[in-house]
Amino acid sequence: MRYRVTLVPGDGTGPELTEATVRCLEATGVEFEWERLDAGADYMERTGDTTPLPQGVIDSIKRNKLALKGPLTTPIGKGFRSVNVALRQELDLYACVRPCKLFKGLATRHDRVDLVIVRENTEDLYAGIEFERGSAGVKEISDVVDRRLGKKIHEGSAISLKPISEFGSRRIVRFAFEYAIRNHRRKVTAIHKANIMKFTDGLFLETARQVAREYEGKVEFEDLIVDNTCMQLVLKPEAYDVLVLPNLYGDIISDLGAGLIGGLGMAPGANVGDLGTVYEPTHGSAPRYQGLDKVNPLAELLSGVMMLRDIGEAQAAERLENAIGQVLERRTHLTYDLCRLLGLPPEKAVGTSDLADAIILEMERAGQPVAMR
Repeated sequence: MRYRVTLVPGDGTGPELTEATVRCLEATGVEFEWERLDAGADYMERTGDTTPLPQGVIDSIKRNKLALKGPLTTPIGKGFRSVNVALRQELDLYACVRPCKLFKGLATRHDRVDLVIVRENTEDLYAGIEFERGSAGVKEISDVVDRRLGKKIHEGSAISLKPISEFGSRRIVRFAFEYAIRNHRRKVTAIHKANIMKFTDGLFLETARQVAREYEGKVEFEDLIVDNTCMQLVLKPEAYDVLVLPNLYGDIISDLGAGLIGGLGMAPGANVGDLGTVYEPTHGSAPRYQGLDKVNPLAELLSGVMMLRDIGEAQAAERLENAIGQVLERRTHLTYDLCRLLGLPPEKAVGTSDLADAIILEMERAGQPVAMR
């Protein structure tokens, strides 16, 4: 069977990472038909388009239901809003799934980390409901807060709203439990700050507890305050399995999880909705390394492994993941970030394409069908 997949190479180092990922995926023997489309800051600069997210990208993902995407640049504090966030909202990709699995060759502070972070993707502070300092919206909201609650918002403030709905909470928690069952996971932990934000996070927690009752006897359930979660993950990550979180906490905790497994270069992700799934690395586009064939491709490649599993190509996913594990365990073909993590001399580092070549050869060495390009 040939799988048609929307391919968005991304900005900065994205095209290099995507090329390495495509080569490794094709080397599993699974057949793909890639529909390549560009988006992001580099696309805008190259074409003069006024939008970083062309409608053609959205339409292609809706048709194909699958997309593999390299990292896209998001300006800090100015310019257009995140293309990643816009893509999730346009397609209602409500679940962000970020596995954090420690490979044996990278074991440092911990011997075992195998978490899955399930992050709500459409609500919370990332809903994009903001009012600029000095705007009429800030004045109106300040007046309402003063009149209803008797609280003053400092003059010169900017305001962001944090919507959390019962619908969004129920949908993401149920997704987490269903994911746990499909993937033979034992426990779901709901993360919140309901002790302080009693109405928003309180609603999330109340809804999570309601959903959990539907799965009694199938999957364990617990809840944990987000600040305590940070400490517990650093001390004993092996105690946790599937974490389900509102949007902002999910973003922060997934970076903490990445730190437990070797950094963002090892952190894959998938954004899932009824209209399709977009697979992408957790990290950014690293534009200063663009064209240097230097950056670690494993986050995007492991996102590709997730895609293989989701489309039912479990054997191909195992072949590829095992090859990655073998290469990491040998420690002879590591990019600069992994050499630094393991205390190896920088001159031992290999490039993006070299690491991809080593993984492909490892599959060949293991006697698997390999289609070299």
